[in-house]
Amino acid sequence: MKQPVRIKIIDREYLIKSDENEVHVQNVTQFVNEKFLEIRDNSASLSENKAAMLVSFHIASEYFHAIKERENLLKDIQDRARLLNYKIDSVMA
Repeated sequence: MKQPVRIKIIDREYLIKSDENEVHVQNVTQFVNEKFLEIRDNSASLSENKAAMLVSFHIASEYFHAIKERENLLKDIQDRARLLNYKIDSVMA
């Protein structure tokens, strides 16, 4: 593990140990803060714990959408590669 990185999420400081570099950790921190502010702006009456739960849910949802999109892109690439191989084979035959 690398050196601990001090981060601040919604006015609270944390010390994070990560295998990622500090720039990556700060980028993730900024992303989480932005999500938290989105939730808080849309639902000002939520407690911090409930807002944190919604932030976690939204980030997890985006993650699963990204995985599905990646799977679809890989399938599309594989399909195109098969079609190109078929076309090359038919020309060569």
